[in-house]
Amino acid sequence: MDLTLLYRGPLASCDYDCPYCPFAKRRDSREELRADREALERFAGWVAAQRGDRLSVLFTPWGEGLVRSWYRRTLVGLSRLPHVRRVAIQTNLSCRTDWLEAADLSTLALWCTYHPGQTPYDRFLAKCRALAALGVRHSVGIVGLPEHLPHALRLRAELPEHVYLWVNAAEGRTYTDEEADRWTAIDPLFPYSRRPHRSAGLPCRTGESVVSVDGEGTVRRCHFVREPLGNLYDGSWRAALRPRPCPLAVCDCHIGYVHLESLPLYDVFAGGVLERIPATPVRGPAPVQRLTPTPP
Repeated sequence: MDLTLLYRGPLASCDYDCPYCPFAKRRDSREELRADREALERFAGWVAAQRGDRLSVLFTPWGEGLVRSWYRRTLVGLSRLPHVRRVAIQTNLSCRTDWLEAADLSTLALWCTYHPGQTPYDRFLAKCRALAALGVRHSVGIVGLPEHLPHALRLRAELPEHVYLWVNAAEGRTYTDEEADRWTAIDPLFPYSRRPHRSAGLPCRTGESVVSVDGEGTVRRCHFVREPLGNLYDGSWRAALRPRPCPLAVCDCHIGYVHLESLPLYDVFAGGVLERIPATPVRGPAPVQRLTPTPP
């Protein structure tokens, strides 16, 4: 079986406090951190035991995972398993980068986000350059707020040519065509993020070849559909895997709509769906910018 797992454990603490972030910010207690570590180690042990499957894993924590040693250790370990095709994590890149030297860099990848006001620009750029020097597959992104535009332009000018710079539409923000054009000039794929995608009744890979897993092992089709399919650790979820339409009216998050079969994003990101790296480099205005998503 070829399966993609989106794992989100109980970790909720983050070293950043971005005002636009929809995730709740709080400080985890020592007990909560211990529970998160135990849940992650249990999940990693399950992945390691699935020798008959070909697995890809994306970690999407509510908080920042890579400042915690157990996430770094888990990514390194999973990257070295022969049946793991890709292991990736969403990160603000505030951690050090030397731990990556122990990983299999043909398997491990990072989805990095720059948050202006939370870390000095030069520090973030230096981390990105360190990743490039190590040969770590990674994408870099930013939230499309007006005050972030100068930072995005500077990043695009100073990042290595091959590094994809993505732009996420700010949650709840409506973009004029002029505003959207500015962001599309930086990220030609921005139109996919600009508006929510109609998804009700449309075929989606989640629930068939992609599933979401929480810290207790509850398996759901994705992070945004709460109906459980079973539990990872008792195997009850496997019988529930099948093609199924989306039950929600719209999908407005990249980690969700990238799996919609009505969109061509598996071709756009072929080989890099989890780490958000396009199959071919994209820079500046491109024909794809005319593929504006259907408004809700």
